[in-house]
Amino acid sequence: MPTGTFSPMEDALQTWQSLVDTMAEVFSVPAGLIMRLSGDDIEVFFSSHTSGNPYKPGDKEELLGSGLYCETVVRTGRHLLVPDAPADPDWRENPDVKLGMISYLGMPIRFPDGSPFGTICVLDNKENAYSDLYVRLLEQFRAVAESHLGLSVLNDTLAERNQDLENALNEVKTLRRIIPVCMRCKKVRDDEGFWLLLDSYLSKHEGIDMSHGLCPECRAQWEEELMREG
Repeated sequence: MPTGTFSPMEDALQTWQSLVDTMAEVFSVPAGLIMRLSGDDIEVFFSSHTSGNPYKPGDKEELLGSGLYCETVVRTGRHLLVPDAPADPDWRENPDVKLGMISYLGMPIRFPDGSPFGTICVLDNKENAYSDLYVRLLEQFRAVAESHLGLSVLNDTLAERNQDLENALNEVKTLRRIIPVCMRCKKVRDDEGFWLLLDSYLSKHEGIDMSHGLCPECRAQWEEELMREG
């Protein structure tokens, strides 16, 4: 799979290879492709495993001014049908003709927010007018791809929110371990805002048992006080 900034949900997009393979078989063409935008370029994301297919995943061209069929699809946001490029003055010089791909049917693929992801298309090495049935079929393939893309975006969004929640919980746990202590009298503030002596504060927490004793300094001071009183 080509590398890039887009990180899709693997379980959903693993089916895209099967999608382009099925497209090429159903349309009886050498190439079924899913193209994606990558910065200023457009690249082959998935390419059908079919005989005579000249496109490989990772192949890319600068989008603007490329003259590619897919450039027009992305720019207009509409499907494009080119039955016979060599016979069409607008398309006879496009780069795909040099690869022997002289007919094209493609449609835009969009993210759930409507922004462009790329294209889904089929190409043939012979004249092909692609009937209305084929146009409707490609619309269905496009719908499947966009539904998978929507799941991918949703998964990424949920992962980000889960990470934010985990970070917030960790912050709360950290704050709960910070005990406010009066710098003068050493009383402790509880969760309800009351200032308590340390033994009273600790007695409110389950699992903590109190015992009393004297530290060496306090014991020495106490014994000295007893001797003075005696």
